[in-house]
Amino acid sequence: MAVRHQLIHATPHQVWAVLADASRYADWVVGTSESRVARGLWPELGSALEYTVRIGPWTASGLTVVRRVDAPGELELEVDSGPLGTARVAIEVRSWGRESLAIVDEHPLRGIGGTLHNAALDALIQLRHRDMLKRLASVVEETSASDGHVQV
Repeated sequence: MAVRHQLIHATPHQVWAVLADASRYADWVVGTSESRVARGLWPELGSALEYTVRIGPWTASGLTVVRRVDAPGELELEVDSGPLGTARVAIEVRSWGRESLAIVDEHPLRGIGGTLHNAALDALIQLRHRDMLKRLASVVEETSASDGHVQV
């Protein structure tokens, strides 16, 4: 099970503002170089983002679909990475005093990722989540600071 958390020096509403901004997706999702709305109004139920991943000369595209949403506290996504399969990514944002606790829980669902799911894969997902949550915290905190709403 790949669950990780990060304390963010901002309110849950400030964290949600970044999660709900489709144009910021590539700013905090590790590996994503760009994203664009594929359908619907992000992050409404059933809406989707197309994303591009670039590793050196290699590029791949995928689709992220909102499967469950309860603003400003819960966002569950199904990330379709083509031949690698799909994964459920749940993001929970909890109030933590005057700050927020962001919790990410990811599990492979279908395809090769689901078939080969094991402790080693979870360890790799944990590393990705560590970086992703740090990036999310930076984006939220920088945005909050520029808006003059810095949390202490």
